[in-house]
Amino acid sequence: MEYKDYYKILGVDKKASKDDIKKAYRKLAMKYHPDKTKGDKSAEDKFKEINEANEVLSDDNKRKKYDEMGSNWNYYQQAGGNAEGFDWGKYSNQGGTQYQYSGNFEDVFGNSGYSDFFDMFFGGSFGGGKKSRRGGGRRTPAKGQDYQASLDISLREAYKGVSKVFSFNNQSIKLNLKPGINDGHVLKIPGKGGAGSGGAGDLLIKINVRGDAVFERKEDDLYANLHVPLYDAVLGGKVEFEAIKGKVKIDITKDCSNGKIFRLSRMGMPKYGKTGEFGDLYLTVQIDMPKNLTDREIELFQELKKLRT
Repeated sequence: MEYKDYYKILGVDKKASKDDIKKAYRKLAMKYHPDKTKGDKSAEDKFKEINEANEVLSDDNKRKKYDEMGSNWNYYQQAGGNAEGFDWGKYSNQGGTQYQYSGNFEDVFGNSGYSDFFDMFFGGSFGGGKKSRRGGGRRTPAKGQDYQASLDISLREAYKGVSKVFSFNNQSIKLNLKPGINDGHVLKIPGKGGAGSGGAGDLLIKINVRGDAVFERKEDDLYANLHVPLYDAVLGGKVEFEAIKGKVKIDITKDCSNGKIFRLSRMGMPKYGKTGEFGDLYLTVQIDMPKNLTDREIELFQELKKLRT
């Protein structure tokens, strides 16, 4: 996960006052506001970054936690970027209960408008309560600490959907993952975090989808190489391919060129949360040269060569 330097984004010093932060934010927000930069995607992304930085640095609790995390970021990264290897005890009083959990989790990240960095550390009231939006800055009771964990699955498990059981903080947790879940997707189990006066925090589980030896995933589409024997590439024929969804036969026309791409509709990944919808599968032709040729085969290739010159 990329570390977000909010001070650098706003162009202020780490010791900047609230007024300095407010002035810097207003200046940049006016410059990159969508009304002034219509259609400019980079400016839109910059505007989101500016708002995210202001959200953290203008809030005393968030800024304090951000500064603390900043000084420990290298250690957090070395721990693999997950709670199991990082000393979250500095930020919360973690218990050791045991329970089983299946279903009723919430999909939380990817829809907040903020970066994964923000969602991971501040998306669930990380390290304390939020300012109330009413009552002149009064604070609501503090929600308990959110806990973070990660779960690795294979691409093929992500395709089919899978039930997984893993341990976290002496808790036995079972999750039923729907088909098509994306790498980096975060699931929230409400009320399974630390205790707080405003209610228990949540358990946030990040899904890591491992790479596959055959397929590359881009959103809901899959990409792979289609190995075609030289003879079929020249003369035409049928080549069988083992897709995750099942075996398919590809018609190879005469004079098929290396690098040609076949698009197989609805043979890609299931679309997460959308029953019966799939991405596409793109196969790139890779012509396989024959090996261990016999003397007769070499003679025939030499004759072909003479005919072509």
